[in-house]
Amino acid sequence: MKKILVPIPSYGFDPTEVAIPWKILTRDHCELLFATPTGTQASADEIMLTGKRLGIWRNILKARKDAVDAYRELEQYDNFRNPLKYTQIRYSDHDALLLPGGHDKGVKEYLESEILQRVVVDFFESGKPVAAICHGVLLAARSTSPQTGKSVLYGYKTTALLKKQEMLAYNMTRWWLHDYYLTYPGMTVEDEVKSALSSPDNFITAPTGASRDSENNLERGFVARDRNYLSARWPGDAYRFSFEFSKMLMD
Repeated sequence: MKKILVPIPSYGFDPTEVAIPWKILTRDHCELLFATPTGTQASADEIMLTGKRLGIWRNILKARKDAVDAYRELEQYDNFRNPLKYTQIRYSDHDALLLPGGHDKGVKEYLESEILQRVVVDFFESGKPVAAICHGVLLAARSTSPQTGKSVLYGYKTTALLKKQEMLAYNMTRWWLHDYYLTYPGMTVEDEVKSALSSPDNFITAPTGASRDSENNLERGFVARDRNYLSARWPGDAYRFSFEFSKMLMD
């Protein structure tokens, strides 16, 4: 049984990007071990779960029913209810690392954690499988190897939340949600990730597409794999991302 570390913030992670991989990977006989800043149970972004305050875009932007149902199941999972504390993480105890995303401001404690950044470096330098989706790629991009002084993603190809996706969601809701969809109003995820790469050409934009994938329609999703590293753009890639990561773990 593969043991997969899944660090998350106390509040604000995307429910689809955590619950769908959990459901698929546990079904494939993996054990997911969660970690939070304080070692207490975390909560997903409530707006994504319920659609509250999304107005006319509610049915388009909120998490789909299958993801919400999976999240409600996840809430009963013992490892989710009893997570590790960030400071208790030892990368040697785990076979792989999964970095989910989320855009609520609550994810900053996760994205800016120096502890997690060191953990990410350990996983990359050990050659263990790492998967990152959406803002999770930002955490990887910010993780600097002490050996090179550069991001662990330097020299890798990656995708992440696209600038046009981030700005579209922001512009659709900014009149009443203000900068809710911009975790860092001064810079998009794509721009910051590109700045950490050896070349902007190593950022894979892929088709934008507003359609989400599903277990029976993986073609709608998109992932980029480079050696031991897998990346995806947004919740709409969650199924393909999960299945591809499961295959990586079996390689």
